[in-house]
Amino acid sequence: MLNFALLKKPMMQLLKGSKLYSIFTGTCPVCHEGEMYLEKNPYKISKIMKMHDHCSHCGKKFKIEPSFFFGAMYVSYGVGVAIAVAAFIISYFFIGLDKNYTFLFFFSLF
Repeated sequence: MLNFALLKKPMMQLLKGSKLYSIFTGTCPVCHEGEMYLEKNPYKISKIMKMHDHCSHCGKKFKIEPSFFFGAMYVSYGVGVAIAVAAFIISYFFIGLDKNYTFLFFFSLF
């Protein structure tokens, strides 16, 4: 029988030094030693996003990148447009509503 605990340690050693190692282990993205999160248990939903202010090993300040919000905004806009186009196509071609009624139907949903 295959022991996954033995495979886990060498696999993580191969990833050490990469950003994936920090993502999977919840450690500092700079030194890969200090803990980022206050709570290690991912099933405590109320405490899962609470982070340390600084790395305990290298002193790096943890913060969200400013471009994170711009990327989220573009993705959200794209998803909204895709849903709007899909709703128009479904109501116009499949349900058979007029163009004017399609717009009324679509805007009544929101």
